[in-house]
Amino acid sequence: MGIFDDIFGKKDDKMPAAKPDFGNVNAGGSSTARTAPAAPVAPEPVGTSGSAKTYVVVNGDSLSKIAKREYGDASKWHRIYDANRDVIKDPDLIYPGQELKVPSA
Repeated sequence: MGIFDDIFGKKDDKMPAAKPDFGNVNAGGSSTARTAPAAPVAPEPVGTSGSAKTYVVVNGDSLSKIAKREYGDASKWHRIYDANRDVIKDPDLIYPGQELKVPSA
């Protein structure tokens, strides 16, 4: 006897309807459904030394993005560039893993 037998009126009266047994189901869940990728975590400054913070560049960063996050103004990217001229040769090319000094606002 199947689910469609009940729907289409072909119920077999000889067998009682079986009820599903969910006794072995544990709380929580497991699914084969794909999950959305984890939301990117906003990078945090690594530390502080005096009046400058230390920041480690992550994939997708730019000096203007870091300036927007740290100062609230993307146009202040040159402050970070000026403080890191020994590390940054081209302000358009920063790399994940680079450790930058972020001067205080």
